[in-house]
Amino acid sequence: MAKPTSVVVVGVQWGDEGKGKVVDALAEHFDIVARYQGGANAGHTVVVDGTKFVLQLIPTGIIRPDKIAVIGNGVVVDPEALLREIETLERAGVEVGDRLLISDRAHLILPYHRAHELAAEQARGVGKIGTTSKGIGPSYEDKAGRRGLRTCDVRNPENFLHKCREVLAEKNRIASVLFGGEPLEEEQWVEGYFATACRIVPYLTDSSVYLNREIDRGKRVLFEGAQGTLLDLDHGTYPFVTSSSAAAGGASTGTGVGPTRIGAAIGVSKAYATRVGGGAFPTEVLGPEGEKLRERGGEYGAVTGRPRRCGWFDVPAARLSARLNHLEAMVITKLDILDHLAEIPVGVAYEFKGKLLSEVPAEIEVLEQVKVRTRVIPGWQQSTFGLRDYSQLPAGARDYLRLLADEVGVEVAMVSTGPERGQAIWLKESFLADLVNAR
Repeated sequence: MAKPTSVVVVGVQWGDEGKGKVVDALAEHFDIVARYQGGANAGHTVVVDGTKFVLQLIPTGIIRPDKIAVIGNGVVVDPEALLREIETLERAGVEVGDRLLISDRAHLILPYHRAHELAAEQARGVGKIGTTSKGIGPSYEDKAGRRGLRTCDVRNPENFLHKCREVLAEKNRIASVLFGGEPLEEEQWVEGYFATACRIVPYLTDSSVYLNREIDRGKRVLFEGAQGTLLDLDHGTYPFVTSSSAAAGGASTGTGVGPTRIGAAIGVSKAYATRVGGGAFPTEVLGPEGEKLRERGGEYGAVTGRPRRCGWFDVPAARLSARLNHLEAMVITKLDILDHLAEIPVGVAYEFKGKLLSEVPAEIEVLEQVKVRTRVIPGWQQSTFGLRDYSQLPAGARDYLRLLADEVGVEVAMVSTGPERGQAIWLKESFLADLVNAR
């Protein structure tokens, strides 16, 4: 049996690690890029020859004209957002056409999902999770509750409209009782929503059949996740997590490709750490120091514009990601953001009530109270921006990368030194060949 040549790219932290650029760089060596979870809150940013692309639903591979992009069944699809994204890409000169395929088993986001999420988030008060209120969580709730509508439903107008009206009546009752919200008027949106949603029908396919058939033919698939491992519904900092399986295991359930057909997982991590919204963040840096990291790194959401919380690299969290995803290698992004520092702290261990913790605790209440043991190493105070050769990196920067690799237990395969496609350094030139050809 041939060894698998497909690879999954995951975020090591809480998302926003720069997976878009990494997937774009790797996509050159693959035939298909498949997105396996999340919704239109993910902002994957790629800069090509000065042109900035921010992708929310469509896999990053669409930017390369010879690649196929697949939205898997594990993604929740907002048709309006998707069509808007297609139009934006085509205006920028990217021909989408028949290079985009959407699973006919993917669940839909409907207007009542957005209204429900907004009302629920407001009702939490100080306990807000920090959602984007795009209806993603409620869509996944309906999926798990077996009352969701899927993309395949749009193929049958009569059935779709009937199901839609039935669910809407239920949602209005729930919203009225729980949140005191105003009911959504059926005639205001049901028919209009269908008119929009039916425009995605030409893109629909059984993506599991398609992907497995193409793998059988020798095609290489790059699986792209959204968010980060620490936002995974099962393994992240619950309840401050996303509503889907962001870790590498989600690539199989979210596309219908068996796990033994996926050969490796690559983790993407910033040289420091960030997160958006509420939840524990042990290595967070507050005050002017954290603000300077935010400003230097441009740490504002690509989709929402929300300021990100910033902190130092968190080794225990990265080790958790390495174990959950069985990472083959890491890619470190935004190394240049640390160029100005004389000293760089790294969070190497947690302790709670005087005891050293061997693993990241499951209880959010414990994680919120842990103390972080840090190791401070000298900075390099030289520019690494735009460098493309490992030998050009200052000795201090190389020491920092070695420290991260040694502490996490995963080799660093690539370092990103800027937003442009070519601003990157491969630490091991043979890595891609070994990964893609020899598996």
